[in-house]
Amino acid sequence: WYKDQWGVCGKSEPQPPCVTYIHPDSPALGTHWMKKTIHFRKLKLTNNMLDQSGHIILHSMHRYQPRFHIVQEENPFGLRWSLFQSFTFPETVFVAVTAYQNEKITKLKIDHNPFAKGFRDMGVKNKR
Repeated sequence: WYKDQWGVCGKSEPQPPCVTYIHPDSPALGTHWMKKTIHFRKLKLTNNMLDQSGHIILHSMHRYQPRFHIVQEENPFGLRWSLFQSFTFPETVFVAVTAYQNEKITKLKIDHNPFAKGFRDMGVKNKR
């Protein structure tokens, strides 16, 4: 980020393995998906390039655009990805970071992260 815009800066890092997150409610009919809000609470992100748990691997300080794929399949157990359509939403673009400069963002993450119990117990007193 330089002069209020993104630009190339040095040699790129190795591309992390491409992992596709399949929603736990999948496969399901379109009527299922239209009934209620779709949550991705079980989706896990990491910056650990050696992750073997199926988490989505991201590089810190890189910009990402999630893509959503709708797959048409007659046989839910024979998913072939032959007929699918992809969607992106500009509102979902984000930059992966490992430390927050904004105390409100830090508190928001702690409040919504079930693994942040230690941080909740200490409060947001330990600032960097």
